[in-house]
Amino acid sequence: MRAAVVVCLLALSTPARAESTKPALPTDATLSALIQESLSVRPELAQAKAVARANEERVSQAGALPDPMLQIGIQNDGFRSIEIGKMETSFVSLMVAQTFPWPGKLRLREQAAKLGARQTQKAIARVLLSTEADVRRAYLDLVLARDRLALQSELQRIWQRALGVAQVRYASGSGSQTDVLRAQLELTRSQQRKLALEAREQAQIRALNRLRAHRLDQAIDTSQTHVRDLAALERFATVFSSEQALAQSPELAAAKLAEDRAHSNLSLAEHGYYPDLTLSAGIMYRGPLPPMWLATISGPLPIFAGSKQNRAVAENGAWLRAAKSEENTLQQVLRLRSEERRLAFQALRQTIELYQRALLVESAATSESALTQYAVGKLAFASVLEANAGYIADQEGFLDSVAAAQRLLIAEAELNLAPSPMPVEGASSSSMTTGGSEDDAASPSM
Repeated sequence: MRAAVVVCLLALSTPARAESTKPALPTDATLSALIQESLSVRPELAQAKAVARANEERVSQAGALPDPMLQIGIQNDGFRSIEIGKMETSFVSLMVAQTFPWPGKLRLREQAAKLGARQTQKAIARVLLSTEADVRRAYLDLVLARDRLALQSELQRIWQRALGVAQVRYASGSGSQTDVLRAQLELTRSQQRKLALEAREQAQIRALNRLRAHRLDQAIDTSQTHVRDLAALERFATVFSSEQALAQSPELAAAKLAEDRAHSNLSLAEHGYYPDLTLSAGIMYRGPLPPMWLATISGPLPIFAGSKQNRAVAENGAWLRAAKSEENTLQQVLRLRSEERRLAFQALRQTIELYQRALLVESAATSESALTQYAVGKLAFASVLEANAGYIADQEGFLDSVAAAQRLLIAEAELNLAPSPMPVEGASSSSMTTGGSEDDAASPSM
């Protein structure tokens, strides 16, 4: 049997999931270094941390009293001269005022700000998950491209051998020139596909180097991933758990915080009917005359509550209902996506087992037999073409199925909200991609 082709996805399990009951995905030194480098330099992560810090700085501001007011003035009788000390109503004044929000308002504002800061912390968790998943996917695509390049090299050897047989038969008069030309055509086509795969390999190298902020064309060694035996997938069946997705999803956690924040904002709006009170005190200096003093308390009258306070309560009530609906939606989507991935993974496991148990062996034997039969004149060259095409299709299908199963594992670990397509007959790695690339919108921002 010709050399088996296997893709092995290597993924790093972060400490954040160390307590999870899910089995850890395998890793190697190269992938581990790639992930750690990406986590240390990715600008998206630095941005999320800066936004979280900015929101934390809002908390103390929200809970602080308004700044006091200081007023210095002069009151004078007439315009001809300064009458301070001469006229009783002429004086220099010094006044201070402090506004005190109605009891409970500052607490509610500070509480809403704290909840907002905690929401942005969940954005950091999302970037961490997505960063690791982006590296995993790019690493998998690089390994897949290199394994398919190896498969194309094997295919070229097959067509070289078929070309040699066709030339011998043509020279002996038992074959046709068409067979020779067709073998040469298939050999050229194989070279064309190899060029496309080499371009894809270089693209994936650049994608990985972008993720870790290295020179884009810097070489990446994946020699540790050239495994010849497929690791069993049975132990990963328990990875797909909707309950764990609900417990660990940053989006759902942020939605719950948004609901709590909406509650605080609604309570704050209901407190809007009660006025903030401003206390003022001042002293008026009149020179040799006795000084005067003044103390006042003031506050707004909510006489326009119908168009202001009532509407604010209605607005925040609507935001609260929206937050509850968003939380329910996310719960439904998380359950659906985890179940979709579980079903797709189950189908891929069975497909991979079928490839290993029968298809790869049978297609290799068929290809070998067809060429042997053609060499002795018992089969037409068209049968060789068909057998070789079937062999390569099965090898590529096996690679694609392994890659698709690994992408499902990545998407589940990432808690991805993007839909996961079910495997279909003849599905390629591109059609089975789950979770998208690093630039896709599969990781909703908060």
